[in-house]
Amino acid sequence: MPSPKRKTLLAILLGILGLAVLAAAYDWYRGRYQRTVLFDAADLRLPSGLAGPGPIRLVHFHDPACPCNVGNQQHLAELVERYGPKGVTFHAVQRPGSRGGLPPALAALQPLAALPGSEGLPASPALAIWDRQGRLAYFGPYSEGATCTSANSFVEPILDALLEGRPVRAGGTLAEGCFCEWR
Repeated sequence: MPSPKRKTLLAILLGILGLAVLAAAYDWYRGRYQRTVLFDAADLRLPSGLAGPGPIRLVHFHDPACPCNVGNQQHLAELVERYGPKGVTFHAVQRPGSRGGLPPALAALQPLAALPGSEGLPASPALAIWDRQGRLAYFGPYSEGATCTSANSFVEPILDALLEGRPVRAGGTLAEGCFCEWR
């Protein structure tokens, strides 16, 4: 049976090893997913069936394999619950060539096979919002930072302004957060 000093030393060494593993994992995550991205909407358009005057339309861009989606899926479900009854329609575009899909909580999102200009997206998760006249009001991330919630979201103020009839034009956004390559 090991002496108390050896047990203490072993516990300290295991603690240091655990911290080193956590630091290495965090460093790997930051290097792979935490990045600064310029979201440019120059070529983004609604497909002909959705273009033009109509409801406010939100399009969610996602890659099922991207771990960054985990943080925004609950937020997106809350947006659907809050703004769906107010007439906002929700759509989703999945990264071309990816496998999987949205979780059941997001079944209300209408899938779009493609969106003109989306092949040039820099990263996901991202979203685009079109106003009632069919003009692009916003394109970019849900928020800035490692997680996405209504507390740090760009989305609610934009949807509220559009629902109140106030114009919004935020077609390009520079943000730092958790993003996966789209292209």
